[in-house]
Amino acid sequence: MPLLSIITVNYNQPEATLQLLDSISACAPECSYELILVDNGSGPESVEQFKLLNKDIQFIRSEKNLGFAGGNNLGIRQATGKYLFLVNNDTEFTPGLADQLIATLERNPQAGMVSPKIRYYDEKEIIQYAGFTPMNYFTCRNRCIGQWEVDKGQYDNYEGETGFVHGAAMMVSRQALVRAGMMAENYFLYYEEMDWCDRISQAGFKIMLNTRALIFHKESLAVGKKSALKEYFMNRNRILFIRRNAGGLQRTFFWLYFVTFVAMRNTFAYLKNGDTAFIAVFWRAVWWNLTQRRDSTKLGFDLK
Repeated sequence: MPLLSIITVNYNQPEATLQLLDSISACAPECSYELILVDNGSGPESVEQFKLLNKDIQFIRSEKNLGFAGGNNLGIRQATGKYLFLVNNDTEFTPGLADQLIATLERNPQAGMVSPKIRYYDEKEIIQYAGFTPMNYFTCRNRCIGQWEVDKGQYDNYEGETGFVHGAAMMVSRQALVRAGMMAENYFLYYEEMDWCDRISQAGFKIMLNTRALIFHKESLAVGKKSALKEYFMNRNRILFIRRNAGGLQRTFFWLYFVTFVAMRNTFAYLKNGDTAFIAVFWRAVWWNLTQRRDSTKLGFDLK
């Protein structure tokens, strides 16, 4: 039984995935580990490239795109490690990354999840993530600590609690997984890791950050930095997250805030930037939440 299971999901990005696998090999954990690659309904060209991989890599193929949570959950079901490290396929490891995160979970028995510091791959001195502030459930707003700052060591050597892990690189203990369950798959994309953090916290575990561990991230490689897909699921799932995790008073206030302030602000932004097609996408996201149960598996968006 390995101490660590490393899980990554590919969707039509074989080159990025192979680069990640090379970085894992170059910065391999000192502990025993298994590597699980899930192909999430990619075209045949991805599958052909993965057939040439080392036989020690466990390859799982889904004929359908199951989304971020669904693809990772496929890997989780096959994983046997005490700790599971879920990493985006558009990330690259650095030396000591996994070992540092394991050490955090080993030193803190009440820790259920931990993320490393994340810097942008294209601008390697710029921070993407050094923790999250707690969520304001009245507005569904919080802050990503350190984002866009030049890394001058201002967040180094921190090992402690944070509001949420980052979905690009998150390690979870099997104990927390057993108690809280896997990620909710009806999010499909965005907010599922925050929902998971809330459930793991409610199960009695701490959400941690270790900035001595570092990973690089090629952000939004999968869905594009600006797309209808991203716009739809970011808005749909922001509402869904509140429906699933906030109290009654918080939900009421949030709806008023969202359909007045957020809707007006986003509409003006779409018009200003020439993204008028996103107006219909935004209201489709709102309509999904008005017409679907919070456990609905209907996406409300054509992925083709």
